Amino acid sequence: MANERYDLVVIGSGPGGYVAAIRAGQLGLKTAIIEEDKIGGVCLNVGCIPSKSLIYASGLVEKIRHADTMGLTVGPVAVDGKKLQEWKSGIVNRLTTGVGFLLSKNGVTTIHGHAEFATKNSVTVTSEGSTSTVEFDKCIIATGARAATLPFLPIGPRVMTYREALDIDWVPETMTVVGGGVIGLELGTVFQRLGSKLTVVELTDALLPGTDPELVKVVEREIKKLGGVVHKETGATGVKTVKGKQVLTAKDKKGKELEIESEVVLCAIGFKPNSDRVGAAKIGLTIDKTGHFTVGPSRQTNLPHIYAIGDVAGLPWLAHKASKEGIVAAEHASGQTSSIYDVRAMPAAIFTYPEVAVVGLQEHEAKAAGRAVKVGKFPFTALGRAMSVGATEGMVKMISDPVTDEVLGVGAVGYQASDLIAEASLAIEMGATTEDIALTVHAHPTWPESLMEAAEAVHKKAIHILNT
Repeated sequence: MANERYDLVVIGSGPGGYVAAIRAGQLGLKTAIIEEDKIGGVCLNVGCIPSKSLIYASGLVEKIRHADTMGLTVGPVAVDGKKLQEWKSGIVNRLTTGVGFLLSKNGVTTIHGHAEFATKNSVTVTSEGSTSTVEFDKCIIATGARAATLPFLPIGPRVMTYREALDIDWVPETMTVVGGGVIGLELGTVFQRLGSKLTVVELTDALLPGTDPELVKVVEREIKKLGGVVHKETGATGVKTVKGKQVLTAKDKKGKELEIESEVVLCAIGFKPNSDRVGAAKIGLTIDKTGHFTVGPSRQTNLPHIYAIGDVAGLPWLAHKASKEGIVAAEHASGQTSSIYDVRAMPAAIFTYPEVAVVGLQEHEAKAAGRAVKVGKFPFTALGRAMSVGATEGMVKMISDPVTDEVLGVGAVGYQASDLIAEASLAIEMGATTEDIALTVHAHPTWPESLMEAAEAVHKKAIHILNT
């Protein structure tokens, strides 16, 4: 049987790959997408979507437990882990089925198997012991990343990465998270709200490294308020099983040895790009020292007919960044040579409890660079919407240029903080000033009112707080 040839082959069907394939199909390219696991990749199957489902459920549990403050009498809350997992899986299945439908209806051929380059214009696809060859004119690599692990924390039934933790169908009495970054704290606070006693072990001197310390402080305070324990500047050294429990060994900055007992240990130390799984060296693709393909403005690698997007194309590792790159690469591959990745500020949302959302320049980054900025802050304690739902922990910070008044960055922490970041991102992309935001009428009572008040606070004109 002759090898099938396509205008474009996409390797990987995550939020970068499937978006690229759909866009290519819309543009009339004969397109195939190759996926070795499930359509939707990590994000839809074992990442963004299932984790956010569990985050929502755990937040609901927490609200029910404190419903009496609103005069609502509710009995003890019980969590049925198996039903919770069934509900989560149903959401994932609906989304992945929908993506498969869109691929098909846009003329994209789906090929299941593991792809590796055979030549500069073909890949070998291996599936269930059989191999086939797929030829292409152009290719987009969208193979994502996998969880990084530690040799002294072997993954097993009770030592897990995020993938295994998302499928737990019971609530551990105790959980230790190694790594106080985004994934560790998102999942750690999920299980904390479901009823686990949480311990966090973080190697650096701060949780959520790189995020505005003033925002992170609110998250850390909430973890401790729910009985959690945080060990910063502490490195894990090993794990052992004692009487059915996992005992994590660690050493703090003073050299003190710690032993932390828990039912489950979650290893959440970061990710490793899957650039090493496609046979890149065989065809001369360049990979930098961080494991990412080197790419240009249109996401072309050093081989111009091969593109790389998403986690294999560099930081930040965000689903929406991968999707944007997928559209750029597909359009460029179709002949739209003006299509480039032109993003002034990439928003990020961290679904801890409470949420954190940032876009653009953060205050601590400006200070580190010796740059002058003006800052406006508005606390949720003065926000009507926050009061009405009993979620007054948090704030919005707006960073602006002291000369031009242009919005340089926005950070938020608190309930539904992620809902604020779209407007902030648009403001930065459009070159808006804080005055532009302050003069824009915001509906009342809503969360975005806090952006308006923070913009006013930059110029000490906020109405609902004292301007100091």
